[in-house]
Amino acid sequence: MDHLRQEGLGVDPVCRVLELPPSTYFARRKRPTSARRLRDETLMLLIEVIHTESGSTYGARRITRALRREGVVVARCTVERLMAGLGLEGVIRGRRRRTTVPEPSAPRPPDLVDCAFTASRPGQLWVAGITYVRTWSGWAYAAFVLDVYSRMIVGWQVANRMRAELPLDALEMALWRWRVKNDSGLITATG
Repeated sequence: MDHLRQEGLGVDPVCRVLELPPSTYFARRKRPTSARRLRDETLMLLIEVIHTESGSTYGARRITRALRREGVVVARCTVERLMAGLGLEGVIRGRRRRTTVPEPSAPRPPDLVDCAFTASRPGQLWVAGITYVRTWSGWAYAAFVLDVYSRMIVGWQVANRMRAELPLDALEMALWRWRVKNDSGLITATG
């Protein structure tokens, strides 16, 4: 608001556009800076110093430890929030994982459910996903198929490398389990 006032705009017209009463602006101007904001500003200076002294390698965990060694009691989530606000991050060891590389010229599949993830019966709508996690022996990739109605995972597959068949194998498992349940009469699908 202040930068708009410097350009010659008044408080009232700007507040009208924002649908705020002008008293809100003036009350905020008179209010003193909060204790949290003051502490954040102090911590940001310390975080920048520690990050620079580390050669821009320390992340939130190491910066939190360094602050605690200096007698500053701070939570790691606070350091993470402030580092994100400052645009700082530590060096990440190892390669960053990239699960998919989209082809810009490839056509995008249509949204057949129009982002309406609801179902009135089992088997009406399934959704699939892929995730990955680092383990002691390397990366593990998991694909799963979820029945939207029951919120149950009906098919899954795990592999030690990302491959195109992974989600298809999970879907195949879900279809196999669906047929077995339907054949035994446990689930009846209508329609």
